[in-house]
Amino acid sequence: MNMIITILVLLLVFSLCAACCSKFYVGAGYKRSDAFIPFYNLYVLSRIIGWDKWWCYVLLLFPYFNTFMAFLMFIELAKCYNRFAFWEIVCAGFFPFIYFPLLSRQNVEYHDPKTTVRPPKGWVRDWLDAILWAVLAALIIRTFVFEMYTIPSSSMEGTLMTGDYLVVSKIGYGPRFPNTPLAFPFVHHTLPWTKTTKSYIEWPKIGYWRLPGFSSIKRNDPIVFNLPAGDTVSEEYQSNRTYYQLVREYGRERVYNDKQKFGRIITRPVDKRENYVKRLIALPGDTLQIIDGVVYINGEMGYQPPCMQHNYLVKLTGNNLSAKTLEKFNIYEGYRTYAPDEFILNMNAATAEKFGQQQFVKEVTKMIAQADTDISQEIFPNDTLHFKWNVDNYGPIVIPKEGTTVKINPENIALYDRCITAYEHNSMEIKDNKIFINGKEAEEYTFKMDYYWMMGDNRHNSQDSRFWGYVPVDHIVGKPLMIWFSKDNTYHKIRWNRFFKFPK
Repeated sequence: MNMIITILVLLLVFSLCAACCSKFYVGAGYKRSDAFIPFYNLYVLSRIIGWDKWWCYVLLLFPYFNTFMAFLMFIELAKCYNRFAFWEIVCAGFFPFIYFPLLSRQNVEYHDPKTTVRPPKGWVRDWLDAILWAVLAALIIRTFVFEMYTIPSSSMEGTLMTGDYLVVSKIGYGPRFPNTPLAFPFVHHTLPWTKTTKSYIEWPKIGYWRLPGFSSIKRNDPIVFNLPAGDTVSEEYQSNRTYYQLVREYGRERVYNDKQKFGRIITRPVDKRENYVKRLIALPGDTLQIIDGVVYINGEMGYQPPCMQHNYLVKLTGNNLSAKTLEKFNIYEGYRTYAPDEFILNMNAATAEKFGQQQFVKEVTKMIAQADTDISQEIFPNDTLHFKWNVDNYGPIVIPKEGTTVKINPENIALYDRCITAYEHNSMEIKDNKIFINGKEAEEYTFKMDYYWMMGDNRHNSQDSRFWGYVPVDHIVGKPLMIWFSKDNTYHKIRWNRFFKFPK
């Protein structure tokens, strides 16, 4: 049903564009009213431009591909009226609702594409056309269908490994329209060969708009999303540490004023924030709690990924541990403690059990932060006075859901302040122990969006929702579909066994 709605909406948009071309319908021998009949006007337009093949109509019924087809149809219409200049072709394809009404003021004559010999193009124009079509097709696919991503960190180690190259599907959950449509193609937020130059223009901006997808967002899915805490960044740190972590450590004044250490402080729209990949642990409305490293959802033990990793304290009979041994057990992260025969190694439970059976190993113990101890200001909601949580003992916490209302007060507002201000764009302040939202005193708040809880499978080496909180639905990018290439940067080899593997 969602896909049918998507098709109808897109065809209706294209039909409205076709209605702007009513004069050109008359010039081709059709009635002016034909241009104003939704859907039928696209059929007539295909006849005007000489498209009489059945597959033309079939492609119009496929979302995202029909965008490309409509682009071509309006370009062909411009050519039927002897408009071949490169700038005219671009305007006809990208801005038909502006270009054709302006063109209608001129005296133009229709030329049947089946009988008219069109002027030859020079080699420069041939190259420009080829580049334009290639860029357009790639941009449509990249924006609405799928995109390539690289795993830069070990937060999903075991399931997704550092050096994995992913194909990420955007049509599964429904592709978002870009918030910043005017941007340098095929790059994210920074221009190539520069460190900080923005790759996009912040005007015009488009609000959140997602087309319907083929499936709903499911609990335990690996998901690619834009980092919520990436709305403000330090030029010098970017993805290494969030602006909010820097402020907690150094203070806001120094972060803003110490240009040598932090550079400029810049803000980014949602679609230009850093891309992260984690596992969706809790859905909107779920109650989440972590007890001794085990996740519970709505009071029941949650999904335990088979490759889930933790830190283990390893005591050896000697004081050395070779790289060859670590490679044998697929251990990629670890370090020596202050004791000469102790290491902290990152591995899954099965590997820890096998490692503990080795003759050179005395003891292997999973490291768990104890409840009400090891409290850190870095743990969301970054309020150690009211929430004494850590990475292994956390919550309970209810994930915000669109339309639900919660009681708010100075004791619990830290759980919701970013939802209210940063994500749902309200003003908020606390005065005289009272909360004011948009200038009015408030004792409750109703959420306008759904939110999700993300965690990495590498539980002790993952910056995730335990550190920066909920992920709004407008930050969801897509689902990893397939690993198409994988390179082990630690041991400098290609992981052939991971090619064409489907993440779970």
